[in-house]
Amino acid sequence: MVKIAPSILSADYTELIRQVQLAEKGGADLFHIDVMDGHFVPNITVGPVIVHAMRRCTKRPLDVHLMIEHPERMIKPFADAGADIITVHVEAAHDVRKTIRLIEDEGKSPGVVINPPTSFEKAVPFLSDIDLLLIMTVNPGSAGQKFMPEVLPKIKEAKGYISRENAGVELEVDGGINMQTASKVTSAGADILVAGSAIFGGNIAQRVRNLRKVAEGQGI
Repeated sequence: MVKIAPSILSADYTELIRQVQLAEKGGADLFHIDVMDGHFVPNITVGPVIVHAMRRCTKRPLDVHLMIEHPERMIKPFADAGADIITVHVEAAHDVRKTIRLIEDEGKSPGVVINPPTSFEKAVPFLSDIDLLLIMTVNPGSAGQKFMPEVLPKIKEAKGYISRENAGVELEVDGGINMQTASKVTSAGADILVAGSAIFGGNIAQRVRNLRKVAEGQGI
């Protein structure tokens, strides 16, 4: 079954607890938290304090996506705040393998992220050490961007490799996921769909349900 991971980047932070609860009611499997530092990407978003707040209002796994230049410096603060999954970019300035070990040492699930221009081959050396591979279908840095269909072949390539090698890695896709694009990425092999703008706003619980149905090829 496809997993749905609402991205709180698009949530109304004045009603964050209520909106998280509504997403849970709709069947959200986990929550995606985008952390931006103003260096690796131009925008600045949240820190461990928001992860800590999220941890107190949901028992669902917290998937923390570090879009920061030196992620190794922030593994422990986010782990202590309650992150369950921590993903780091192969493009950032750090020793990826050492950072993965830091995440494991904190008892958390490690993952790596690749941006649209980055080839799947850049992630291959780390697949035996991670639990999750996140493929971006927009250039990271802001919500509401348009889905990049040219990334679909990379998703297919990654899924094929993971299946052939029996790697045991979940494949997550983030960027422009909505009612028009969800089935495209699941058909390409995605296991987890990150969606922000498509969920938050309107009837949140129903939007989670509808997105799952579309992703699984059902009518709504």
